[in-house]
Amino acid sequence: MKTQVSREIFGVLDDGTPVERWTLESGPGGLRVRVLTYGGIVQSLEAPDRDGTRGQLALGFADLASYVAHGGSHFGALVGRYANRIAGASFPLDGRTHRLTANDGRHSLHGGPRSFSRVVWGARETDGGVELHRVSPDGEEGFPGALDVRVTYTLSPDGALHLVSRARTDAPTVVNLTNHTYLHLGGAGSGSVTGHELRLAASRYTPVDDTGIPLPGAPADVAGTRFDFRTARAVGGGYDHNFVLDGGVAQAPRTVAELYDPRSGRVLELATTEPGLQLYTADHLDGSLTGSSGVPYGPRAGLALETQHFPDSPNRPDFPGTVLRPGEHYCSQTVYRFSVRPRAAGNP
Repeated sequence: MKTQVSREIFGVLDDGTPVERWTLESGPGGLRVRVLTYGGIVQSLEAPDRDGTRGQLALGFADLASYVAHGGSHFGALVGRYANRIAGASFPLDGRTHRLTANDGRHSLHGGPRSFSRVVWGARETDGGVELHRVSPDGEEGFPGALDVRVTYTLSPDGALHLVSRARTDAPTVVNLTNHTYLHLGGAGSGSVTGHELRLAASRYTPVDDTGIPLPGAPADVAGTRFDFRTARAVGGGYDHNFVLDGGVAQAPRTVAELYDPRSGRVLELATTEPGLQLYTADHLDGSLTGSSGVPYGPRAGLALETQHFPDSPNRPDFPGTVLRPGEHYCSQTVYRFSVRPRAAGNP
């Protein structure tokens, strides 16, 4: 069935800039996704459970003012220019040290305080979805080069959500884009995700110090540690770590993760071209924020599976490179595919 695409005004910023909400729907009872032009935010993601009841799975807010006020938690947002952390808010490139805006102690996190998640993007309808576009000016948050970025959210005929990020630059720079949607497969606001079962195609991960920067000698083997998700098991909590995906950078998306909620039966299969995935179990949420469900978000109210290059790669030549030069094309692809599992025999 052809994807239905529509748009409406979601709100207006204090400076008078209107923010649009784009709705993509794969058909009655199928996947429905709502994307804001503010921050490229996935405001809602609705998928059916094993009984066919569609539920809202993405943590977020009902109004624009809440997204503006609580942007530091990056609910549903596009993040860049550099997702995750850059140590000391600086990196060397072609013999010059570039100094960035520090917003996570002394480090740069998710591109700085005025990152891609806090600006209004241009938008146009594309086949099966919406394309967002902006040019990040040379020197924004300290990053060199004017970066022309296009991000598409589309639903394929089989109902999978495809996120493709593309970028070009007019000067050497570093790029690492991702989406920061928190998910609860049982429904946003329905408790903790600790019982979700997770499987990752990752034999290694990057241990970090107490500020989230990868340690010397990383990556490390997951075998015999709590980071071993090669066989599906309950996710628990206490994670804000990058997993090194088997196979490295891929030319086409390959399946790297499967998340399952036994209560609702929903399954998320995640595919990507990226070499890494950040598992973040949102342990910082403390109940002070109330989402669109009307329920306060406590610790582990959702989890993020952020496809990415590794944290601090610009300072780690042993990690997959993130440098983009004029004439080169950055392209990152991630696919979210939802399905359900039937109840086990004998279970109510």
